[in-house]
Amino acid sequence: GPLSERPLLEVRLGELHTWVSTCSFAPQGLLGAARKAWSSYCAKYIHVRRGGPAGISMLLAGYCLLSYGWNYQHLKQHRWRKYH
Repeated sequence: GPLSERPLLEVRLGELHTWVSTCSFAPQGLLGAARKAWSSYCAKYIHVRRGGPAGISMLLAGYCLLSYGWNYQHLKQHRWRKYH
């Protein structure tokens, strides 16, 4: 199909610049991309007939990493330091 309708994993490295230039970076386009990503994540890992703990554990691990990244500057200042 057309390059703009292909998912990111199907785009070749040489076509990446063209694919990014066809994306919409308006707030409505970014919201649509986030909604599409969330629905595909739910379809693959959450709303399955016989699912395991993989979907929820990935979501929890992502939240932990994101939270650590947000609080890193605060945590960095409160480390136990050994002064010589």
